[in-house]
Amino acid sequence: MPFDNPRSTTVGAAVEGLTHVYDAPGRIEFAVDGVPLSLTAFNGHVPGSLSVLFTDATSGVTTYPANRSLTVDAPDEQGRVSLDFNRATNLPCAYTDFATCPLPPAENRLPIAVEAGEKTPYERLAADRS
Repeated sequence: MPFDNPRSTTVGAAVEGLTHVYDAPGRIEFAVDGVPLSLTAFNGHVPGSLSVLFTDATSGVTTYPANRSLTVDAPDEQGRVSLDFNRATNLPCAYTDFATCPLPPAENRLPIAVEAGEKTPYERLAADRS
């Protein structure tokens, strides 16, 4: 669902005290097992594409706790997109404490478990256990 005008959205960062500001052209609405959900989308790297930052019920359990990212192809003529959570990726902050990755906006914290996509990197798991 496109917004009438892009919404400037400020999000936190993996580094305390830092923020990122993105233009959000719209929200992606979908359902899982009949439960309506939505994600605020930002402009992607390829013109017309979208980028979604999110967390879910696996965050901090089997996936990196701060965020994951999903690139979404440009909407079709009817404004529809396809969400393929198998392509959910970790941002650099999942691999190093020196990255300043953005956090998802509050509305992108999904109450469901997205078991697809990249998991917590092995190196991060090993560092957290030491």
